[in-house]
Amino acid sequence: MDNMNNRRKNIVSTLTKEHSKAKKHTSILSYWTVRYLLIISSGLLLTALVTFWWIQQEAMNNRMQTTGLLAQEIADRSVGPDGKLAITKGLDKLVEDRKRFFKLTAEMCVIITGPQGEMLYSQPPLTEEEMRYKLNDTLTDSRSPEYKAASAEIRGEQGILGQVFVMQTTRSLRHIPPEEITFFSIIIVFLIILSWLTIYLLSIKLAKPIQRVASAAAQISGGQYNIVLETGAKEREIHELLVSFQEMAGKLQQFEQSRAVMLAGVSHELKTPVTSIKGLLHAVREGVVEGDEAGEFLGIALLEAERLQRMVADLLDYNALTAGIVAVRHDRLEAAPLLEEILYQWKLTQGEDVCVPVLHLPESRLFLRGDPLRIQQIIVNLLNNSVQAKAQDRKLQLTLELAATPQGSAEITVTDNGSGIHPESRELIFEAFFRSTAKQSVLRGLGLGLTFSRLLAEAMGGSLELGSTPTQGCSFVLRLPLAG
Repeated sequence: MDNMNNRRKNIVSTLTKEHSKAKKHTSILSYWTVRYLLIISSGLLLTALVTFWWIQQEAMNNRMQTTGLLAQEIADRSVGPDGKLAITKGLDKLVEDRKRFFKLTAEMCVIITGPQGEMLYSQPPLTEEEMRYKLNDTLTDSRSPEYKAASAEIRGEQGILGQVFVMQTTRSLRHIPPEEITFFSIIIVFLIILSWLTIYLLSIKLAKPIQRVASAAAQISGGQYNIVLETGAKEREIHELLVSFQEMAGKLQQFEQSRAVMLAGVSHELKTPVTSIKGLLHAVREGVVEGDEAGEFLGIALLEAERLQRMVADLLDYNALTAGIVAVRHDRLEAAPLLEEILYQWKLTQGEDVCVPVLHLPESRLFLRGDPLRIQQIIVNLLNNSVQAKAQDRKLQLTLELAATPQGSAEITVTDNGSGIHPESRELIFEAFFRSTAKQSVLRGLGLGLTFSRLLAEAMGGSLELGSTPTQGCSFVLRLPLAG
């Protein structure tokens, strides 16, 4: 009892752990939206940083070009009519006007030096030391100088009269107005929201049919096969998924119904001979019947046992063949002698009231590829079915015809003039465990003969089909590949 309780505790603990693991699963909506949001946000932020750096570089280059133009203009204005260096009082106003026009920062510095490098003018005013510091900072090879300068030579009639330096700090050159940063940030945020909204709506669109399929699968696992799904999705893949699942549920429902019918039929068919044998043997053992009557009862019991043995053998052979564990040979066989031998052996097992089948052979010899034992099983089963389908008002006539087809196969047609097959049963005649109404009322069996025969034919690379309906009876066509 303790061991049983421990086992139950272990099972409950295992189920609890599995249930807790199942809780950790994330919905497709949360999974993809969160990950896509992280990916798109990281990508856009990285793109924004690169773009922001590129804008700063372009702004600095454009401002340096503007600064160079301003330096050249100041140099041109610093030459008097006589061709000599002349720094006028209006230079301050010129610099201020150009600052406002080109939107230059107040940190800009203008320096004019003479031929010997002495400072002649500065705006804002600078000392000699401050000038040297700024010029040394811009002219050295420092990788990140504090100032950057654009210079222009002052040329007159006597040659180079001096030099103009227009300097700005590196920070001011890379400066981007706050309104531009705000606008750029709004665009990035808008793109992130738009991308997230897109993947969110797409995830919802994909999650809904998957949720419906998952719910339907849960119902099927619970034994409910009557599933109805909305298959009107516009997307082809989702539509195919829903339609395929709907068809699968229908097939499962059919299989479940067939399994129930098969189980009931097999149980009934196997129970009947067992009950009969038990009753007959019980009557003999209890002395209810004696003498010849007891022997007759034992003979009937033996026939029932043989019938039961055949049904069990059919069921085992069918299961073995569907599982692929039945070996089928592919020998080169001459068709005519094989059919003659099969008919001869079959006639020996029949009563005198069964006529000899008529065999029609082609003029030329035909060699086919297959297993002689399996071919005999198929033909004997077809002949036995014809005998069972014998009409009460006429004598049974059986015909076997061998012919070659242009497609490279041999056709063996078995025809009888029996009661035939009802039109409603033609589509189901090869289904496992199917038996027509006439057979159910006359004979006991599992309904595996034609199904087993078709599987054997297909295993040999051929086929077994219901032939064209004659005036009376029916015909079956066995196709087997011809040997090269």
